[in-house]
Amino acid sequence: MDLTHLFRTFGLHETNAGAYAGAWIEGRGELLQSLNPATGETLAGVWQADVAAGERVIRTADETFRWWRSVPAPRRGELVHDLGNQLRAHKQALGRLISLEMGKILSEGLGEVQEMIDMCDFAVGLSRQLYGITMPSERPGHRLSEQWHPLGPVAVITAFNFPTAVWAWNAAVAAVCGDTVIWKPSSHTPLTALAVQHICNHVACRHKAEGVFNLVIGPGREIGQRLVEDPRVPLVSFTGSTGQGRRVASTVASRFGRSILELGGNNAVVVMDDADLDMALRAIVFAAVGTAGQRCTSLRRLIVHERVHDQLVERLVRALRSVPIGDPLAEGTLMGPLVSEEAVTDYLKALDRVRAEGGTILTGGRRVERPGNFVEPTLVAAGRDLAIAHEETFAPILYVYRVSGLEEAIAVNNEVAQGLSSAIFTTSVLSAERFLSVEGSDCGIANVNIGTSGAEIGGAFGGEKETGGGREAGSDAWKAYMRRQTCTVNYSAQLPLAQGVEFDLS
Repeated sequence: MDLTHLFRTFGLHETNAGAYAGAWIEGRGELLQSLNPATGETLAGVWQADVAAGERVIRTADETFRWWRSVPAPRRGELVHDLGNQLRAHKQALGRLISLEMGKILSEGLGEVQEMIDMCDFAVGLSRQLYGITMPSERPGHRLSEQWHPLGPVAVITAFNFPTAVWAWNAAVAAVCGDTVIWKPSSHTPLTALAVQHICNHVACRHKAEGVFNLVIGPGREIGQRLVEDPRVPLVSFTGSTGQGRRVASTVASRFGRSILELGGNNAVVVMDDADLDMALRAIVFAAVGTAGQRCTSLRRLIVHERVHDQLVERLVRALRSVPIGDPLAEGTLMGPLVSEEAVTDYLKALDRVRAEGGTILTGGRRVERPGNFVEPTLVAAGRDLAIAHEETFAPILYVYRVSGLEEAIAVNNEVAQGLSSAIFTTSVLSAERFLSVEGSDCGIANVNIGTSGAEIGGAFGGEKETGGGREAGSDAWKAYMRRQTCTVNYSAQLPLAQGVEFDLS
């Protein structure tokens, strides 16, 4: 499928409007060029939204919410059901576009679209399960309950590494909850966002629901900041760096809004001396080099029991050296490029710090000499005093530690500021349960005998500490998109007061 065919499939052009609010808006900010990270070539241009276009998007989302919130939730689910079917119909083309623009290999691009489809299916079921509860009242003749109401327009600010799936985590749930959605995608992946918006428009038109899904492409310092500051946007879901997340959180909190923060991850795998090393090796390599180390859940730190350390490291070095690197759309490629030239620079700077701080590069550490943003997967022997290992570098760099036992392994896992994903490989039930206990991993995700990446949508996704504390996708994450209301009904002829208070007007 060539570029012309892809563009025709999704209604894309050499130059595209970058905002949608019930209709495409010809905002005239700066022209944004989308680049192919595997070649450095320009794919197409997008006119970024200006301030007027951004205002129109927010206003449309707010106005649409006024009637969308009154549509019965199962009816809202029908819209999302049709969206999932349209994504199924376009899975191959959209997965290919994701790989082309972002650089992840085709199987991962297709997997991301499947995640969107799964998320729609989940949300359709959820549209009939937005349950409140009934509690016993302490007063006779009274009923005490709680219910959930739609919240308002939701801003979804996504990162480049999952250019569509994270949007779906938020948008599918928000839509069935009765909210409207304003999507500000990464400037690295505008074409993918435009393609998804075209699919949304086709579905929304059939349901007469234009304005439920909206799009605004523009720089974060202008368009993103506007969404973060605007009181008409009661919830901001932000995926990005911890530094940016701090600014988002403080700004949204200052106006008493809500934020869902999915920030940095510095994820670790613990390998105990009783682990299945074949299983562990497979999981480690995928978690470290999948998406070229650009997942929030990518493996950054490997913590290995001293009894199996040398054996595992020797096997890991061989495996990393054999990873096929190249065109993400080519069959057999396991690792594509980094997303940008800036990302390559960050990779090289991090390795300069490794050398300066006394770390040892066991394999990798170089840029691949070919067009595009390709680098080698890198393994670094680290001590606990290697400061760079406590920071997240969005690249395939893996730091390996030698530990004497489970307690030290848990301490190393927990000593970083981030707290997203973690895993342990062991055949001991006691070690596994200790890792999952309140005194074990301090991360939002803790796995046993699987890697750190590849979370399923049925569970709530998110992490603790500097990862931000947000939760998206499954479980009861839907509650963040609604407002809770506690209701008391007095069906008696008396007026007893709570806590036995007496108040006599006679």
